[in-house]
Amino acid sequence: MPEASTVGRQIKSLREDRGLTQEELAERAGLSRDIIAKLEQGRRQTARLTTLVRIANALDAELSALIGKRDRMGAERAGGGVLALRDALLSPSYLPDLDDGHGGEPTRLDDIAAAVDSACASYWRGDFPWLVAHLPGLIAEARLTHSAVGESALYPLVMAYDLAASLMVHLGRDDLAAIGAERAITTAHGGNDELLWATLHGTYAWVLLHQGRLDAAERLAVSMAERVEPSFSAPANRVAAWGNLLLTALAPAAAAGRDVSEYIALAAAGAERLGGQVTIYNSVFGPAKVGMEATHAYTVLGRPERALTESRRVRREDVSGISYGRHLLDVAQAHVDVRHHGAAVQRLQEARALSPVWFRHQRVAHDLVMGIREVEMRPSPTIRSLMGSLHIEM
Repeated sequence: MPEASTVGRQIKSLREDRGLTQEELAERAGLSRDIIAKLEQGRRQTARLTTLVRIANALDAELSALIGKRDRMGAERAGGGVLALRDALLSPSYLPDLDDGHGGEPTRLDDIAAAVDSACASYWRGDFPWLVAHLPGLIAEARLTHSAVGESALYPLVMAYDLAASLMVHLGRDDLAAIGAERAITTAHGGNDELLWATLHGTYAWVLLHQGRLDAAERLAVSMAERVEPSFSAPANRVAAWGNLLLTALAPAAAAGRDVSEYIALAAAGAERLGGQVTIYNSVFGPAKVGMEATHAYTVLGRPERALTESRRVRREDVSGISYGRHLLDVAQAHVDVRHHGAAVQRLQEARALSPVWFRHQRVAHDLVMGIREVEMRPSPTIRSLMGSLHIEM
């Protein structure tokens, strides 16, 4: 019998800790006992997100803990650490009537804005070690500058918090990600940029998705989209903010098995109206973004042919860095689902080349490689190489 996967071992450990039989867990999760047994015994190495969310909820466990999501930077750290970033987000100086830590000379506004822009670029390159090392200091600098000059320094501080939230999702620290997202939203609420404030809820919804809180994630994204819904004559940035929030609702809706066609149609209409890519708040909106998110949604829904059709709307030159990497993983999943393993392996190699560190933190990459490995009589050199990149034992 094959060795149980990390997920299978964790399911068995949590199930036994809660005193449940496989039958009882299956009943609570609304799944068959066969799925639970196969995962625990290693006869099935992977499972769909919808299945894992059901199992995690039935076990009263965090989804990230169930799938073994964690910091995988290894020896590639650039100094600092995740705990320093935790301390920057959970400093006692945030508490009322305590020293806020705003001592010293504030960084010039132009300099802190440029530093945050550089950090955003590092995120999209997948340079997680650099971000872990520099974000704690950047947050402290941004707080000091914001305290000294006021609202004009709000945006750099907000984006530093938002970056911390996004990074923590990749590192499996969803609770800290939620804190970072909340700090970004709360800080933006003190300003006068409604679109920025609304857009930041998209990151919070993404955190909720990774916590397995699908309904809450979808509702939050949709409610913010409704708040900024553009009129016919609205400027491009409002259309872009609205469209991105609609697309944020796609992933949790798809993971819950719900119809996503209306979200896609509305967002596509907005993108067509813009006629091209619009950059807004460290993100973009346009036809390529709609195609990417539609590809992801139909992959999650188990409609690989439709996913591959949608993927043809995505031009490589319109997408950068790890955003394109995530799209490649969706395309690889669709290829696996239609048993085009060679094409899937090629997409996986392309995704890894974009950022090996980011690639290592993607659970879907791990599951795809394990799934292809299962059907190969002997793992090819390419699969062995991908397994090594993901730290999967041969």
